[in-house]
Amino acid sequence: MKPANPPTYSRYSLGRRRFLALVSGGLVVAPVAAHAQQPALPVIGLLGTSTAAAWAGYVAGFRQGLSEAGYVDGRNLTVEFRWAEGRSDRLSALAADLVGRRVTVVITSTGVHGRMRWR
Repeated sequence: MKPANPPTYSRYSLGRRRFLALVSGGLVVAPVAAHAQQPALPVIGLLGTSTAAAWAGYVAGFRQGLSEAGYVDGRNLTVEFRWAEGRSDRLSALAADLVGRRVTVVITSTGVHGRMRWR
């Protein structure tokens, strides 16, 4: 038997089931969207004139200093290394690579700025 007065819905009415589906869907999607919008990690670019092996002690001290300040590579920042391996003609290209990576700050070894020719 049908009810005497069936519910009437306007064309703008969602209805209870559709409303609950939209709200519950939004609750599922919201955490995913919030996770996707987290800011990128800051990036430190280190530009060296020598080789990674020659700078191993300095890099270890640098990482230790970062750790003491509460920063850990891969966890809350990223460190990008570029080594010219004694070839000063590579410095401009390596610096451009770091700039293209949108690093937050660039650290250079002593004398890099004097050996580079900016284009």
